[in-house]
Amino acid sequence: MYQIDFSHPVHVYFVGIGGISMSGLAQVLADAGFRVSGSDAAHSALTEKLESKGVCVHYGQRRENITADIDVAVFTGAIRSDNPEYVAVQELGIPSLSRAQLLGQIMKNYRTPIAVSGTHGKTTVTSMAAEILLQADTDPTLSIGGILKSIDGNIRVGGSDLFVTEACEYTNSFLSLFPKIGIILNIEADHLDFFKDLADIRASFRRFAQLIPADGALIINGEIPDLDEITDGLPCRVITFGHSDTFDYYPSQIRYDDHACASFCACTSSPACTSSPACTPENGGTPVTLGVPGEHNVINALAALALSDLLGIDRQTAALALRHFSGTDRRFEYKGSICGVTIIDDYAHHPTEITATLKAAQNYPHKTLWCVFQPHTYSRTKAFLHEFAQALSLADKVVLTEIYAACGRGTDTFGITSETLQREIQNLGQECFYFSTFDEVENFLLQNCINGDLLITMGAGDVVKIGENLLGN
Repeated sequence: MYQIDFSHPVHVYFVGIGGISMSGLAQVLADAGFRVSGSDAAHSALTEKLESKGVCVHYGQRRENITADIDVAVFTGAIRSDNPEYVAVQELGIPSLSRAQLLGQIMKNYRTPIAVSGTHGKTTVTSMAAEILLQADTDPTLSIGGILKSIDGNIRVGGSDLFVTEACEYTNSFLSLFPKIGIILNIEADHLDFFKDLADIRASFRRFAQLIPADGALIINGEIPDLDEITDGLPCRVITFGHSDTFDYYPSQIRYDDHACASFCACTSSPACTSSPACTPENGGTPVTLGVPGEHNVINALAALALSDLLGIDRQTAALALRHFSGTDRRFEYKGSICGVTIIDDYAHHPTEITATLKAAQNYPHKTLWCVFQPHTYSRTKAFLHEFAQALSLADKVVLTEIYAACGRGTDTFGITSETLQREIQNLGQECFYFSTFDEVENFLLQNCINGDLLITMGAGDVVKIGENLLGN
């Protein structure tokens, strides 16, 4: 495998440089003195930011973009073997790395690389950890799978030995990483176009946990079923978090404000915290108030606090950072209001994520809760058809768009359409509408949403455009 040498910067070409992760890695290398270039399908805020740093970006992927002076090419998992740039790299004999392999090599350059994994919540917990590290003036390098307002982007290149990144399980990419501290937020069935079943996914997370060295630590959700299968025999320290006092970190005294944001006592396993009504450091507790809604974010915050403690950061500093954290783009993101209708956008595209988001929304002021859902990939829609219907039924009214077929994830429809999901939802007695175009969805919403309603656009595709179009953005 080609090895990146940070003491000898070379020319690195990114195929798909505009992706949220690829753009971040490109910026890390550019800031380290590497010559960076790449290609993507279209202009975006991420590619324009790279260009402002002197990165050459080609729009459109063509074989003539691949030149002999490129030392190594980096590909995402979405690039197919018939991609003209991929073919040109092979023909010219240019070494190549996957995105995950490059990320792993970058991690090796830091004394304390931290990888946040899990089926859900990676971006939120990575962002919470980032806010804490920034509040504590630790000068970290950050690679986030979303746009974090406090760094005005998804990447920050720092000067310390701390590196924090998301670790995605899809195609086992996180097995190419080298974490000293690992976080596992949850393990559920997903990406069944790659994994055989849940057992296969669990085996992959077990292998991820085994990457952590003896002088490192694994922070893991103690409520993961059969936890011992993941943690038994690990040489590293294991720290647990969850809802009950059987774990190292747990919440008590949870309360919600008018916008579903929680205040709670973050407790350690100290018995005093359980028996005392006072939430104080002396009793093993820290008062925490969140700026993001939902019970799931209470658990996310516990994972971030466990990491903070492990790094020796003052609890009050961590609590202040969590209070100021207002989320990342597309995570229960307030977009605006029109005619008294509040519009929120959320990235949720798995039944567990949808459930968490809609439960949070139920505590948000509203008359009618509308959910406009764009199913993400045919394989996922087929695998979780009933679970999607159950989760979406938490909304008062559901509107479905066409299924979003993600690039590089196949075109097999598996005999599934959005109308299949609509029937499943209607069979549960839930009101559900389907439209084939965004224009039809927008016209329907304009005619039916009223003052006081809450409208959530939801999905991992481009459904965000519906809310933005309604707002005239």
